[in-house]
Amino acid sequence: MFMGTYQHSIDTKNRLIIPAKFRNQLGDSFVVTRWMEHSVRAYTQSGWEEFSKKIKALPETNAKARQFKRFVLGGAQEVEFDKQGRITLTKALCEYAELQKETTIFGLGDDSFEIWSSENWQAYEDNVADNFDDIADGLEDLGI
Repeated sequence: MFMGTYQHSIDTKNRLIIPAKFRNQLGDSFVVTRWMEHSVRAYTQSGWEEFSKKIKALPETNAKARQFKRFVLGGAQEVEFDKQGRITLTKALCEYAELQKETTIFGLGDDSFEIWSSENWQAYEDNVADNFDDIADGLEDLGI
């Protein structure tokens, strides 16, 4: 399970160290793609297969479904680790997520984690922390 929050630097060649606890669960390769709030979402191979099935099932006649499919699938790339446990992200992914130096990587459960610019993550997390009671209050209908 992907849990916890980690800080790592991305270098000028867009190489990023993935936490060792995450590497052990990922195998030889995994998939990264553009995600919401200008972040990068990373999936295990099996998690990506499940998620991409859902995306492919979206109706082609729905404009928002087409936009979502194009954006997520068009921004996806399969990555592999180098000998130092790093991956190399495309320039387009780094620009989209505003990854320049300091990054925050955090787990999202069984099959995915996210990569954010640390500056963007801190602003987002501060906002959520300030509103956490209201956010949690609205989740009762979802079984939380």
